[in-house]
Amino acid sequence: MGQPDDIIAGMDLWHCALPVTGRRDHGIGSVGGSVEVIVLRLTTEGGVEGWGEASPWVVFTGSPEASFAALNRYIRPFVIGRRVSDHTAIMADAARAVVHCTEAKAALDTALWDLAGKFAGKPVWALLGGSDPKPIPLSCSIASPDFAADKALLVRLRDEGGRIVKLKTGFKGHAFDMERLDYIRSQHPEMRIRVDYNQGLTRDDALAQVPEVARLLPDFIEQPVAASDWQTMADLRFRIDVPLLADESFFGPEDMDRAIREGICDGVSVKIMKTGGLGRAQQVARLAAQAGLAAYGGDMFETGLAHLAGAHMIAATPEIGLGCEFYQARYFLAEDLLASPFPCDNGHVTVSNSPGLGLVPDMDKVHRFVMKTAGG
Repeated sequence: MGQPDDIIAGMDLWHCALPVTGRRDHGIGSVGGSVEVIVLRLTTEGGVEGWGEASPWVVFTGSPEASFAALNRYIRPFVIGRRVSDHTAIMADAARAVVHCTEAKAALDTALWDLAGKFAGKPVWALLGGSDPKPIPLSCSIASPDFAADKALLVRLRDEGGRIVKLKTGFKGHAFDMERLDYIRSQHPEMRIRVDYNQGLTRDDALAQVPEVARLLPDFIEQPVAASDWQTMADLRFRIDVPLLADESFFGPEDMDRAIREGICDGVSVKIMKTGGLGRAQQVARLAAQAGLAAYGGDMFETGLAHLAGAHMIAATPEIGLGCEFYQARYFLAEDLLASPFPCDNGHVTVSNSPGLGLVPDMDKVHRFVMKTAGG
């Protein structure tokens, strides 16, 4: 193994499309057939590898093509030839090299943390300041337009120890939303329920429908209206008796500051794909906590590789107290990319004590699902 300041000599990218088990509808769009991610590998002169993943969604954060180009064309010159210990400077250069593309920057940040952990012989959560990580409660989303399919998923979740679900709403009418809420309440009393509109409502519909949903007392209601409609978010917050959470309305610490000032929410969804890295995600959670706001660990349409990064971040961030949504690898992908199963059992996610992220992709799977590559 090389030294902690070993030089990064290689940067490889794979644009992969992974089949999924069905269709999922959200307020701002649907996902079915496959999900596309960018897998990143950094290799040092000593042969040590660090892994990361960019998991975009075109209606939310960006496209896989943009993430691929950001890493391959604009960020690569600031990575190759640099030392692993230049992590902070590399990320600063990446931030200036290309605007937005937060998923690409999250992939780079993850791979650098993975390398640092392997050199230090410590898990990423320890490098991020964690000391005694506990299992993270797992939430699984209920989002199929075919509620019969989700009824089967609810039974599976129950039998496998799952106790938190998030109902995706706002894509098929209020009556459908209420029908499913009533069903889960009556048929699965063991489940805690959360509600997420993913921007699916207009202001008028939100003011009419969200208070009715709130009377069923879900844990929280998330992002009923468009990301830019901060006024309606602020208005709704004072019309319901359950916490209102923001997701698409903010990305990084800068947006979090404004969200706090304008009082748009009671809590936030913290996603490394939005913030552009693990450290920036921690900053968001800590700003929220200082303002008395709750936080949970959200995800995009990720493989287990991105889930690992998010889990290490949460394990080092006690301010994130509402668990995580890292269910895709087990409950949505037809096949995950990791060489070993993502550690998700009995309704909880656990993090490894092994150096770095603790697991690596199965390259046979990466090559099977690849659409485009770049290396050098």
